[in-house]
Amino acid sequence: MIAGVFPGQGSQSIGMMNGWGAYEPLAQTIFSEASTVLGLDLWALVASGDATKLNQTEITQPAMLAADVAAWRIYLAAGGRQPIALAGHSLGEYAALVAAESITFADAIALVAERGRLMQAAVAPGVGAMAAVLGLDDGAVLAVCADAAMGQVCEAVNFNSPGQVVIAGDAAAVARADVLAKAAGAKRFVLLPVSVPSHSSLMIEAARALDAYLTQVCIRPPLIPVLHNVDAQAHDDAIAIRHALVEQLYRPVQWVACVRALHSRGCNRQFEFGPGKVLTGLAKRIERGVEGAAIFDAASLAAVLPKT
Repeated sequence: MIAGVFPGQGSQSIGMMNGWGAYEPLAQTIFSEASTVLGLDLWALVASGDATKLNQTEITQPAMLAADVAAWRIYLAAGGRQPIALAGHSLGEYAALVAAESITFADAIALVAERGRLMQAAVAPGVGAMAAVLGLDDGAVLAVCADAAMGQVCEAVNFNSPGQVVIAGDAAAVARADVLAKAAGAKRFVLLPVSVPSHSSLMIEAARALDAYLTQVCIRPPLIPVLHNVDAQAHDDAIAIRHALVEQLYRPVQWVACVRALHSRGCNRQFEFGPGKVLTGLAKRIERGVEGAAIFDAASLAAVLPKT
């Protein structure tokens, strides 16, 4: 059985919608709807625009949401089989909720644009940082963060796969973690090209503002179960979904738990809808019994469609 997963921020690039061929008009229609909400030609930006602008958090988030939803809708239009459960990594969780018809696409575009603005405003540029720690187990990373904090924020925020944990917090504390992680035996410590320390407690004020905004958004019970980042559980009522989205902003992304929970539901195939292959790669390191496939252009789509 199939699980559908959606990538988040970090997979964006200029030209990321190239390669859809005959499906491009459908993708353009989806981007046009997003552009109307934003008052910005999003298709032109991702096709041949300025990468610096695309990488602004408040632009990246709706652009990735549109790209994820486009891949999903193209897959369905081409005759793809319906997954039995969905999940999305960070921002990708919003695409999963759109795919499950829990939130309308137009509402989700406005929502993630606001989410991006709130996140960017919460921490001044240069104050926060994020880094990937490779080659340490979760407990060792947590210990490194605790020792590096020294009164500041330094937290594990993305449990992406065994041996790959992203940390975030105050830039000075993350820099201290670099030294400590290497001393503890980390294979690599990679600073990420972002200044917003996503999923850390520095996002609590942004989360409160997002909570207020979400009260205005119509949230319906998902037609397909969506496993949330904060607890790897599916929720059916609007209040629980809203709380999961709010908590996701300042609590860790439990991606390992999400992939394992999908597998426990009988999903031995994981289709990644959207640019890149990040989640497909992670799935192989989390569950050996999961066959992954990324769907990001016409060729990758053809490879997963049912043979008739």
